[in-house]
Amino acid sequence: MDNRFSVDVIIPVFQPDRRFARLLMMLEKQTYPVNRIIAVNTEKRYWNDAGYQGIDNLSVHHVTKEQFDHGASRNLGAGFSKADIMIFMTDDAVPQDTRLVERLAAALNQKGPEGERTAMAYARQIPAKDCRTIERYTRDFNYPAESRIKTKADLPKLGIKTYFASNVCCGYWRDIFEQQGGFISRTIFNEDMIYAAGVIQKGYAVAYAADARVVHSHNLTFMQQFRRNFDLAVSQADHPEVFEGLPAEGEGIRLVKRTAGHLLRNGRFWLLPSLIIGSGCKYAGYRLGKMYRMLPPAVISFCTANPAYWEKRRNHL
Repeated sequence: MDNRFSVDVIIPVFQPDRRFARLLMMLEKQTYPVNRIIAVNTEKRYWNDAGYQGIDNLSVHHVTKEQFDHGASRNLGAGFSKADIMIFMTDDAVPQDTRLVERLAAALNQKGPEGERTAMAYARQIPAKDCRTIERYTRDFNYPAESRIKTKADLPKLGIKTYFASNVCCGYWRDIFEQQGGFISRTIFNEDMIYAAGVIQKGYAVAYAADARVVHSHNLTFMQQFRRNFDLAVSQADHPEVFEGLPAEGEGIRLVKRTAGHLLRNGRFWLLPSLIIGSGCKYAGYRLGKMYRMLPPAVISFCTANPAYWEKRRNHL
C-alpha cells in the first residue's frame, strides 16, 4: 500500500517502562511512515526526557492523575494531530513486526459488504512470553487469526461482539472521528466500544485486522480481574443506549466453557480451579458494576480499579 495518507500515533502514558521504549523503537522501523508520535503522559514526574531524546517525531503533553480520563485524554492527544489516520495505542503494546501501521492503514481502506466505509480498525493482540495459560487462551478467543469487517447487519448474530474493539491498538480516520465528536469525554472504561457502537449505528464499518499484531497481555490477580470487570460494567450501565438489549453474560459463559475444554484437552486440569475462581471474580465484579448506583461510596471505592474517576465524578455532581 502506498503512503498517501498521513499517520500519527497517539499514546496515553503512565509510568512508562521498557515496553514503551520498545514500542517507540518499533514505530521508528515501520514500513509505513509515522508522521508524529503524540504522548499524553499522566504525571510529569514519571516522564524521563533524557530517555527519549533521539526520537525526533515524539511530542509529549502532561496531565495530572486527576485530569486523566480514558476518553478525554485521548481526545486531548487527537487535538494535536492533523494526520489523515490516527492510531491510538497503550504504552505497553509493542508492534510485533514492522508492518503494523501498513496493515492498519490497509484495513481502514476496506469496505463493508454493502460498501460501508470503515471508520476504525483494531489490531490483533498476541500474548507476551510470560503470559499464563488461561490468559493466553483468552487472547486467542478475543483476537482470532481471521480478520473480519463488522457492520450493523452483524448485530443479530454477533450481539455485543459487533461493537468490540480495543484502543490497545486501533486506527481511526480523523475526519470521521471529528464528525463523531471524538470519544465520550468522561468514561471509566470502554471508550473504544462506545465509539464503535456510534459509528456502526451511523452506517460505518469496524475492521478487525488480524494481520496487524501487537504483543500485549496481562497476568492479572483475581482482585484485579474483579475490579476491571466492575469498571467495565459501570461503563455499560452508564450507556444503556449502546449496551441495553445486548447482554454480555452469554459471551462470558462461552469463553469459560471453551477455556475449560481447552485445559482438559491439553491435560492441564490443575488449572481448572484457577479458571473457576477467576471467572467467579469477573462475574461478581460485573454484576456489582451493573448495580453500582445502589452501592455506597465506600463499596464502590473498594470495587473500582480507578478511584480517581469516582473522586472527579463526585466533584462534578
